Amino acid sequence: MTTQLAPARLTRSVVLVFAITAGTSAGALYYLQPLLNRVAADLHVSTSTAALVVSAAQVGYLVGLALLVPLGDFLERRRLVPGLLLASTAALGVSAAAPSFPVLLAAVAATGVSAAAAQVVVPWASALADPEQRGEIVGTVMSGLLLGILLSRVVSGAIAQLGGWRTVLLVAAAIQLLMSAAVYLLVPATGRAAAGESYPEVLASVLALIRRHAVLRQRMLLGFIGMGSFSLVWTALGFMLADRYHYSAVVIGTFGLAGVAGALGAPVVGRQADLGRLRPVTTAVWLLLLPSWALLLWGEYNVVVLVVALLVFDFAIQGIQLSNQSAVYALDPAARSRLTTAYMVTYFLGGVAGSVTAGLAYQAGGWGLVTEIGVGAAVFGLVAWALFAAAGRAVVADSPIAAESLAPEPEPGVREPQPC
Repeated sequence: MTTQLAPARLTRSVVLVFAITAGTSAGALYYLQPLLNRVAADLHVSTSTAALVVSAAQVGYLVGLALLVPLGDFLERRRLVPGLLLASTAALGVSAAAPSFPVLLAAVAATGVSAAAAQVVVPWASALADPEQRGEIVGTVMSGLLLGILLSRVVSGAIAQLGGWRTVLLVAAAIQLLMSAAVYLLVPATGRAAAGESYPEVLASVLALIRRHAVLRQRMLLGFIGMGSFSLVWTALGFMLADRYHYSAVVIGTFGLAGVAGALGAPVVGRQADLGRLRPVTTAVWLLLLPSWALLLWGEYNVVVLVVALLVFDFAIQGIQLSNQSAVYALDPAARSRLTTAYMVTYFLGGVAGSVTAGLAYQAGGWGLVTEIGVGAAVFGLVAWALFAAAGRAVVADSPIAAESLAPEPEPGVREPQPC
């Protein structure tokens, strides 16, 4: 029997805590990304080996998404999230003290597992939001998440210039400890979203949701391509800026500011989704992604063009992500954490694929090969979206109310969770 608590009011301060928590948790995956050259030199490994740090963080994140995020529907999130943030604090501390590359790789993977806190707070915010503001609030929290990813590079570059890459990780650990206390003290207890299932049944229900919802499967594919593209660019960018422009770690880190426009644009995309314009928004952001790759290629020879390219590219990627989440969260309000798991596991599989591909592609063919792969991915994603839309299955509906009314009936033998 689940205790039903009175609905918590989603104040601006609570939304801000959610956004910062999402940002610091996701940012923990990327602090070392602009510092890979330094890590490689310090621990005596090759460039392609050093790039595995990013992949290890994303693999760990996948584990957290698959095994921990579904618990957000069944456990008190006010305890779950601070616990994950404390685990992140410990993992970052071990990373900072790592004496060898294998130890660093293991600790970074553990940091990735605990970073799943970011994907617990996003559906948490969605569940607390009023339906007419849901897209905008999710967009605000996602802005915090993306800002965390982008600003982590800026902050890490600046700190590394003063104290090295290990100092970066110690500062990150302190931030996570602070956010653990903030979530526990400032966010009210909200109870559990659903009850009546054991942990194995929770995990099995994720697979049932994937089988049941065509929209979910389609958005999983689009998310895979989008995150793969994002990781491809930002993993290879540090190598290109160091080799082509001979920039220092602090300057390389500041390029993360160029992507802030994408984060700031997220609530705009969310508002359009709230107004029932999800299909045209999805089409627009995929169309915008293609020319951004041409600008990125040109950016190897002109740094101003490169900055503009990153602005356009990150806006398009964030628009793709938010349009996907708006469609997915509309499918089943009682299962948002598990829908998040299904979608985000595939999303970050794309991230792993992108970061691994970036290291190999850059070593084999430089920035030119990286952008060629990106163009191919963008064309594939745009064609896939066009086919989904033409078949009338890309989005169940352009509003949560219609989406819920058109959602398919549960499959025989699949037990739905009971709302609180």
